[in-house]
Amino acid sequence: MPSGQCLCGGVRFEIDGALGPVVYCHCSQCRRASGSAFAANASVHAGDFRVVSGAELVREFESSPGQRRAFCSRCGSKLYARIDAHPEIRRVRLGSLDADPGVRAAAHAWTGSRAPWFEIRDGLEQFEGAPPARHVAPPRR
Repeated sequence: MPSGQCLCGGVRFEIDGALGPVVYCHCSQCRRASGSAFAANASVHAGDFRVVSGAELVREFESSPGQRRAFCSRCGSKLYARIDAHPEIRRVRLGSLDADPGVRAAAHAWTGSRAPWFEIRDGLEQFEGAPPARHVAPPRR
């Protein structure tokens, strides 16, 4: 069972289900939120994601209409994102996991707004905008 935490350890979470495809998101918001060229995300069913300690520290920021990014209010670590239109899904930030999640990257999304100083050199699929559903939806239960 994958587990994770924020940088200060105040928020801990567990994932009871399978992780969906890993997508590297190059959109300007993910770049700003991560402070890097992209954010590494994997989707999970919302019911399979649970905060086991520090729920009172979790805050959400509406970065664009209907899109919310969750973080630890003590240390600022990004934990997950969710979209109001798809309440059944959480996009977990892989950097917050405690161990190897056992899944590997499937694609790059929003490459049309990638950082000009970063060159994609792997053989993964690339999408100028949003990836297709097969790269977003977590495995069926």
